[in-house]
Amino acid sequence: MLIYKIFRAEEWDALLEAGQTRGAPIDLADGYIHFSTGEQVAETCARYFAGVEGLVLAVIDSEDFGDAMKWEPSRGGALFPHLYRKLRLCDVLWHKALPLGPDGRHVFPEGVLP
Repeated sequence: MLIYKIFRAEEWDALLEAGQTRGAPIDLADGYIHFSTGEQVAETCARYFAGVEGLVLAVIDSEDFGDAMKWEPSRGGALFPHLYRKLRLCDVLWHKALPLGPDGRHVFPEGVLP
């Protein structure tokens, strides 16, 4: 299953430079890297990244992580994918910019949202 990680520009640049990351400050605080499914990613973006420019959407296959990937209840009791190890750049299948549209909401690449 494809899952999604939203990066701020400086977080993405740090991943590119280091080749791996433990995630954003919220990931470090919680002890795992937060991801969203296609059904969850737009709400995640609106809730935590509203109006933020320079975002990057990274796409990952959740099957590649074995026991390090846990599906745990979060917002509204929905199960969210959480990674309990560093994310490596080689784990990223592809990435795209998440530009702000004229309405102030982020524009997702075709095929991401259901």
